[in-house]
Amino acid sequence: MRPIVIVSVHDVAPGTAAATERWLDLLDSRGVPASLLVVPGPWRGHALRDDPTLVSALHDAADRGYEISLHGYTHSADNRSAGIGIPRALSGRVLARGCAEFAAIDRGEASKRIAAGLDELRSLGFTVTGFTPPGWLQSPGALEALSATDLRYTTTQWHVRELTSWRRLRIPALSHRPDSPWSATAAQALVQVGKRRLDRGRAIRLALHPRDLEDDRLLRATLCLVDHALHLGARFTTYERLVQRWFVPGADRVVA
Repeated sequence: MRPIVIVSVHDVAPGTAAATERWLDLLDSRGVPASLLVVPGPWRGHALRDDPTLVSALHDAADRGYEISLHGYTHSADNRSAGIGIPRALSGRVLARGCAEFAAIDRGEASKRIAAGLDELRSLGFTVTGFTPPGWLQSPGALEALSATDLRYTTTQWHVRELTSWRRLRIPALSHRPDSPWSATAAQALVQVGKRRLDRGRAIRLALHPRDLEDDRLLRATLCLVDHALHLGARFTTYERLVQRWFVPGADRVVA
């Protein structure tokens, strides 16, 4: 069975526009579509609408088969989340490097941020059906807030969850940690784990971040895994198309 691969480009925003453009070039050269996880609100000084060049590039990418997906509103946690729980706040700082916007907020605050992000993206002409929280971290309140929206799916580092049926697919997201002293060793482990799953016909998710481009070893590892999947004839898809195809009665089973 041909394995399924979902590539996602994280942290798409004006402050990371150059990295997004490079990832698009690398993926386009291989004919690989991806889910672009966009931060529409003010992050690192600018909101998405402040960068018409990036907005235009994202529309062009959508026309080529990329998906535009919501990735929080401001991407960053703030002191309004501090009262929800010390363990969640600490995990946000450690696992998401301070960018765990939805890790420790209540339903009301999550609803406001999700609505603001969707309104912003849709006002710029984008169709949005899914949400991935920064760092893949979201509180129970955030998950409750998502259930009240018209979004179709959300993701964690281990699952893709359909929000109507609440069914889940367990597909791990493989990603680098460029700020780790063991990042190069971890990158090789990522390649080996990814290849092993692909060789067995199992699905993977590959998460790309702006800082991965700063280390040639991480970039080579990523492209090695993408090229291996292409060699195997893997089916590259987006989150949106995955949910449309496999979360319906009678759908083919995803080997996860």
